[in-house]
Amino acid sequence: MSASPAHARSLYRSLLRELPPRPILAAPRTPLHRRLRESFISASSPSSTSTSSAMDAAAAVAADQLITYLRSQRMYVTLLDRYNPGMNMDEEERVRLTARRVGMEMPKNYRTGSNDA
Repeated sequence: MSASPAHARSLYRSLLRELPPRPILAAPRTPLHRRLRESFISASSPSSTSTSSAMDAAAAVAADQLITYLRSQRMYVTLLDRYNPGMNMDEEERVRLTARRVGMEMPKNYRTGSNDA
């Protein structure tokens, strides 16, 4: 992927860090993990042509951009969850929490077949 094996290793680890975690010993590698590993192994094999090194540099830049994109997407989801906490709630829970925010408590609803009122 790049001229420096250390830089290629750093890119590979950064990509793995941004991907969803997988159980360590429970399951084999996913196809995405296998494909990433194969591409980094094939890129780290010695090559003698100058076009190959130019392609490696371009692949390293593309991998760096992919890492930036994945990191941004992860941060976007984190911020969305943090600043829109009611997004995954049902309407009743959202109304109850809104009432508590302004200092009120919602009355308990009577449900038929329920002992607590």
